Amino acid sequence: MDAFFTLPLPEKQRAQRVQGESCGYASSFTGRFACKLPWKETLSFRYSTSPDADLVVDYFVQKLGEDYRSHGEVYGRYCSEMSRLSLEIMEVLGESLGVGRAHFRRFFEHNDSIMRLNYYPPCQRPLETLGTGPHCDPTSLTILHQDHVGGLQVFADGQWRSIRPHAGALVVNIGDTFMALSNGRYRSCLHRAVVNSRVPRKSLAFFLCPEMDKLVCPPEELLDAGNKPRAYPDFTWRTLLDFTQKHYRADMRTLEVFSNWLRHGQDKAALLHL
Repeated sequence: MDAFFTLPLPEKQRAQRVQGESCGYASSFTGRFACKLPWKETLSFRYSTSPDADLVVDYFVQKLGEDYRSHGEVYGRYCSEMSRLSLEIMEVLGESLGVGRAHFRRFFEHNDSIMRLNYYPPCQRPLETLGTGPHCDPTSLTILHQDHVGGLQVFADGQWRSIRPHAGALVVNIGDTFMALSNGRYRSCLHRAVVNSRVPRKSLAFFLCPEMDKLVCPPEELLDAGNKPRAYPDFTWRTLLDFTQKHYRADMRTLEVFSNWLRHGQDKAALLHL
């Protein structure tokens, strides 16, 4: 991460994120939050379990050149391990919901996920910025690897609580897509990142996502008469991803607004009405 984020800006901008797309380099998301401006840099790229795709290596070589092939290989291995871990976590979640260990593992066995490198530089006015504003991840599961510098906060019991880093430990968050898959039994984690004036902070976030066109629908066991009524309409991950990139920046109400948008016709007029 240091090797990339300490590059001169023109070098990093070879991987510049294009508006409306989820991958690439970005120096901030200044259009995302109404109050405190974000203070961070990110590099995001896709990972796929498809045996015919080496998306991570190809991305680094295409965007940054052959000298970065080794970076792509390292991040490709990391993503592969995070995907493997995600499937094990999905077994536990399936068991907890009474649908068996295999259901969600099979659903995500072939996944089209996203990896993001987060770099939060020191800020001379940290109380007037946020590294990342309050939001729930629209993805299914987030596995976060923090460095030793704190900054992650989750909203619980009516207040923001800091998640102190622990060496060798990973932070796991539920996202909106799994909230829909569980018919609302599991809730998305509302979180944010704060910055400081002394040292930079780095983190790696692996976002588990289904295959692009796989239908996101809770299992029948969570829809019978003894369970909650249907909470969200069916959708594909591609549709939700496009919604968050082209229509609505992810926040604490993303799944609610997205569901209403689907029910009201999937157009800008419907979104403005909501």
